[in-house]
Amino acid sequence: MASVSNFLLLFVAAFSAHIFINSPISPQPLHFPPPSSHPKPHLYSSFQRVEKIGEGLLKDPEDVAVDESSGIIYTATRDGWIKRMHKNGSWEDWVRPTQDHTLLGITISLSGKLLVCDAVKQGLLRVGDDGVDVLASHVHGSQISFADDVIEASDGSIYFSSASTKFGLHNCFANGVALSKDQDYLLVCESWKFRCLKYWLKGEKTGTREVFVENLPGSPDNINLAPDGGYWIALFQCSPENLQFVHNWRILKHLIATFPKLMNLVMGMNSKATVVKVGADGTMEKMYEDPTGKVMSFVTSAFEFEDHLYLGSLNSNFIGKLQI
Repeated sequence: MASVSNFLLLFVAAFSAHIFINSPISPQPLHFPPPSSHPKPHLYSSFQRVEKIGEGLLKDPEDVAVDESSGIIYTATRDGWIKRMHKNGSWEDWVRPTQDHTLLGITISLSGKLLVCDAVKQGLLRVGDDGVDVLASHVHGSQISFADDVIEASDGSIYFSSASTKFGLHNCFANGVALSKDQDYLLVCESWKFRCLKYWLKGEKTGTREVFVENLPGSPDNINLAPDGGYWIALFQCSPENLQFVHNWRILKHLIATFPKLMNLVMGMNSKATVVKVGADGTMEKMYEDPTGKVMSFVTSAFEFEDHLYLGSLNSNFIGKLQI
């Protein structure tokens, strides 16, 4: 019996040493905010009437971009293709920048080409009929390890997020970026803190940041500017209670950092779909969801065009189209 106990103690000691040696992080304490005092937005449980466009042709289309001049809809799929739907409803396998399933955020550039985030291999890309250019593969001498979302300002400045310096595509999740209607500030989603930050680009507060909206009813993924100056935020589901429990224990943070797939135990991305509309003042105005995830789940982006929302998802073979 003593030999068994000694073996178990040795195993625990060796396992703990393995965790601390191989953990790539230096965990910091984090406490989630109390429930928001903002009034609950009106709930529209209308994902049940989502039109499925491109069904069967698209593999987990994470983000959606629309060329408003032509009406062409673009999406990047997990098979490495950028596909587009023409105004007549026909789909085209347009460009394949990678053979891997690493394409994430996309947006239309001022030139009419597409800006694309390759999360693992290449970094920030510009894609057009004439081919693919790498715009950025390194930042401050370090390779971009998780290019996530991108937006271009009217002066040609490009803002993009790198969601993690420690983990790759399969270990963390997106942080969306969006410019305000006047392009005087940038919004950045902090998924694991259930909030979005505002970073001032112009005016007296230039270079400072503040919380734009917090304690969202899910982890914010991609965020897109709405025509009225508000924002559409796609939320994936995880339990703040479970995450708070993890954050209370440094050893658990090290454990998950060493074995990232354990994060699945506190997640529930495929359980439902949620999109919220947030006003320019940070007040939640509307919420759309599929509470059962039967029609759509793990919605990762929502783009408004001609009175419809176009919904990307990492758990579907179509883009959702919802009249609003």
